[in-house]
Amino acid sequence: MNTLQKIEQENMKKLAGNKRLDNFGQGDTVRVNVRIVEGNTERVQAFEGVCIGRKNAGVRSAFTVRKISHGEGVERVFPLYSPRLESIELVRKGDVRRAKLYYLRGLTGKAARITEKRDVVKTEE
Repeated sequence: MNTLQKIEQENMKKLAGNKRLDNFGQGDTVRVNVRIVEGNTERVQAFEGVCIGRKNAGVRSAFTVRKISHGEGVERVFPLYSPRLESIELVRKGDVRRAKLYYLRGLTGKAARITEKRDVVKTEE
């Protein structure tokens, strides 16, 4: 690991701090709590939707969340280590076979659903 990578690792640990960053991937439904500044007041706003892509690039990592709001598709790209990010909560795991789910942009209604990944419990016989 070179010096730049070590500095990046330290920055990632410092920026993650005591935030709740659940382990999630593409196809998972996540609730992202973001700090919004309006004038001199500050509040936390939740954005819940399906993660359609992740970019893993160290400190510059980001993920895209898509939801349908009043019949219109809304996407937001969140930097993973942003100081504005309060927490990322995993709502449900999705069972997908693609790295980027951009095909969901063209689908609406039931066609845009993603099946839930079920945990397999092994029973010893």
